Amino acid sequence: MSDSNIDWTKIEEVALALLGMTLHDERRAWKALSWDITDRLHERGWIDDPRNKNKSVLLTDEGLRLAEELFHKHFANDPDRDETDSQRSIVESS
Repeated sequence: MSDSNIDWTKIEEVALALLGMTLHDERRAWKALSWDITDRLHERGWIDDPRNKNKSVLLTDEGLRLAEELFHKHFANDPDRDETDSQRSIVESS
């Protein structure tokens, strides 16, 4: 997918919201996802156990499939897409 097909405003908004979940010292935020988020993704079987010394996580097959679907659902600029499509939950249907 090329940059022109990505709604960067939506990505920026979601990234800022996720940074807001890691706030400390009034306005400082960690540059990574919170443990609460990664633990929940692991519990759903979408990533391997995040509590290790690695700086990255391994997506499971299901996690990789969902990550691609959710990226297209939420961030792709697709003029033919019906707005109600973006309101349907891919996760619930899995």
